[in-house]
Amino acid sequence: MSTTLKDEMELLSPPGDTIAETIEHIKMSQVELAMRMGKTPSKINDLISGKEPITTNTALQLEKVLGIDAKFWLNREMLYREKLTRLEQEDFLEQCIEWTKKQPIKELRSYGYIKSEKPGTAMANECLHFYGVASPSQWESVYLTNYIRTNFKKSEAYQSTLSAMAAWLRMGEIEMQKLNLGTYDKEAFKENLIVIRKLVRDHPEDFASQLQQLCALAGVGLVYTINIPKAPISGATRWIGGNPLIQLTDRGKSNDLFWFTFFHEVGHIMLHGKKEVFIEEFSEYKPDIEKEHEADEYANKILLPEDILKDFSEEPNEKTIRQVARKYMTHPAIVLGRLKHLGMVHHSFGHSLKFRVILDNMINKKNN
Repeated sequence: MSTTLKDEMELLSPPGDTIAETIEHIKMSQVELAMRMGKTPSKINDLISGKEPITTNTALQLEKVLGIDAKFWLNREMLYREKLTRLEQEDFLEQCIEWTKKQPIKELRSYGYIKSEKPGTAMANECLHFYGVASPSQWESVYLTNYIRTNFKKSEAYQSTLSAMAAWLRMGEIEMQKLNLGTYDKEAFKENLIVIRKLVRDHPEDFASQLQQLCALAGVGLVYTINIPKAPISGATRWIGGNPLIQLTDRGKSNDLFWFTFFHEVGHIMLHGKKEVFIEEFSEYKPDIEKEHEADEYANKILLPEDILKDFSEEPNEKTIRQVARKYMTHPAIVLGRLKHLGMVHHSFGHSLKFRVILDNMINKKNN
C-alpha cells in the first residue's frame, strides 16, 4: 500500500467514532449501551471499531437509545463503507500494476480498448474491464489455465507473450458479442460453405463482410482482429456459449493464405471437439499434430482436388495455372499455393496471381 493510501486509511473515521463521542458526551459506558440495545459488549466494541456495520435494525436501536435519527446513522455508515471500499480498491489496483505491465498496452490503447497512457491504477482497472475479470488471478484462470493446459512452451518471453495471446483471444470474444448469432446449424453451415467456395473464386472487394454474414447465418462467429507482434497468430478456433468462433488476422496478406487458414479453422469445427482450442502459427503453442493434419486435409479437399499435378504436363506457368483454376472453379492463387506447397514452383513465383488481403476496414476501431 502506498504512503498516501495508508494515510487516508488511518484518517478514515468509522461511524463508531461518532457513537463513542456521543456516549462519552452523555456519560454512558459501552457496557451500558450494550445493555440498552440488547447486544453483547463485544458486539458494541465491533460496532465502534468499524468491524461490525450499522444495519437498519441497529440504526433504529441507536435512534431509540441515543436520540439521533436512524437516517443519520445509515447515511454515516454508507459514506464510510463507500470510502473504505474505494481505498481498498485503490490498494488492490496498486497490486495489479506489475501484471498490467505485461499486457500489450500499445495495441490495446491503439484500438481503443484502454485509454490510460501511463502504468498505474487507472490502467490496471481498464485492463481488468477489458478482460472482464475481477483480478489477475481470474485472468489467469480464464485465459491461461483454460487455454494453455499442456499446449504451450515456456520461453524466456513466456509471460508477456502469453499476455499478448490472451489479449488477442479476448478481442475475439468482444467482437463476437457484437454479432447476431442464432443456434449453430451444422447442415446450414455445410450449405453455406458451397457459397463461400464461390467467394474464394471471385474474391469480391467485400469478401470479408460477405464471409462473416454467411458464417453468422449458420450460427458460426467469424471475427477479424489485429495481429499483435508478441503473439503473431494467423487464426484460432474455439467454442463460446454453444457457438463456434473463428478468429482471423490478415497475417501473410495474401488470399491463398487467408482462405487456407479459414477452411483449416472450419475443419476444426467439423472434425474436432467443442472443448478444444486451436491456435494457428503461434510459436509458443504446441499443437496436436494429428488434428492439425486433419484440418489441413479438410482445407485442401475443399479448395482443390488432392492431385492437381495431372493437370500440368509441363512446368507450371501463369497461363496454365489460370487454366487449372478455371477448371476447378477456384482462384489462381489457390492453385499457386498448392503448387508451392508441393515444391513445384519457387516461392517467389507468381505474385501477380495473388490478391493482397488487408482487413483494416473489418477490424473494429470504433472504441477510439
